[in-house]
Amino acid sequence: MKKIDELQTSATANVSVLSISQATTATFTDLYFQHTFLFFIQVGSKRVLCPINGELVGHTEDVMIFPPGSMVTMENRPVLGDDYRATGVCFPRHMIEAVFSNKNSKTQSAGIQIVQASTGQSFQILNTIQATLNDPEIPEPIRQHRLLEPLIWLKYNGIHLSPHEEEKPLSKVRRLIETNLSHPWRSSEVADHFAISEATMRRWLTKSGQGFSKILQNTRLEHGLSLLQSTDISISEIAFDCGFKTPSHFSDSFKKRFGIKPSEIRKAEN
Repeated sequence: MKKIDELQTSATANVSVLSISQATTATFTDLYFQHTFLFFIQVGSKRVLCPINGELVGHTEDVMIFPPGSMVTMENRPVLGDDYRATGVCFPRHMIEAVFSNKNSKTQSAGIQIVQASTGQSFQILNTIQATLNDPEIPEPIRQHRLLEPLIWLKYNGIHLSPHEEEKPLSKVRRLIETNLSHPWRSSEVADHFAISEATMRRWLTKSGQGFSKILQNTRLEHGLSLLQSTDISISEIAFDCGFKTPSHFSDSFKKRFGIKPSEIRKAEN
């Protein structure tokens, strides 16, 4: 697996690619996706409980599309003798707007959607993304155009993504926390950042069903999960990077939230 500073990113296009692996079947509840996220499933399967579309299962060579602001329960399932593996691609809002914005565009989320392997081309599309991001010789206008091709392909295959969804308070607070996960965030500090009182912020977050403390904890743990799945950074380093005072505190909190130890993400326990 790659070190975090070796993850493929494009500063100009704001498209990021993560190689994801998981050794043990695990169910992750209330996972939040800040941006549009595509999962290209390579080995194993992914089961998702979507509030809009119910239970969905993606299999090898399927592409699962998560719109921004999605909160789901998700289960990654390895196959016998091999890890679950997928490549995740994150697209920024302005690129979604470039492809899906028109006067007839829906304003409500279509929920989690799947392009099945039977349609073909999923890995050709993924290869296009990776080759584009990895080639420094491609002029920026051409790079931008090529990175829109996957979204055009999704639209051609009947996928709908709404570029007009209003950013929710939960998303705004999580984005602030993600600027420095190791910072000792306090609700008063976050309220000051948004120029509101703590009481107003509590009311502001009511619709999300989560208070500030839970949002802070979940943001840190979900980032830790992502690092466990996509890098080979040590668990101790991940713990400190995510704002936990000790690795044991991170491990205990992770086990309480997700039902498995951090080490089991990378290596199945006998």
